[in-house]
Amino acid sequence: QVQLVESGGGLVQAGGSLRLSCAASGSIFSINVMGWYRQAPGKQREVVATMARFGNTNYADSVKGRFTISRDNTKNTLYLQMNSLNAEDTANYLCGWKSYGGVEYWGKGTLVTVSS
Repeated sequence: QVQLVESGGGLVQAGGSLRLSCAASGSIFSINVMGWYRQAPGKQREVVATMARFGNTNYADSVKGRFTISRDNTKNTLYLQMNSLNAEDTANYLCGWKSYGGVEYWGKGTLVTVSS
């Protein structure tokens, strides 16, 4: 069992920055991929950024160059640094981890609202 708790969301003006955190607890030995996802009202959930066990990262085209995914293994925490935010970034941001066996774990999300 893995538990994920996101934090760091809030209201920010366009052009501003936020740093999201995803704190993990439980049996995390077999985690393969960690990622950030988002879902805006009326839209499907989409991948924002992912990081594999050995650090390989991938970003959605819409956030490339503005967002950075990172992790702190000593704290079992995944981060998403978001810069140059715009209104299109407004969404509920969810942390999702996947094990080698294909089991997925999800947090409840943290809301990010960008005002223009």
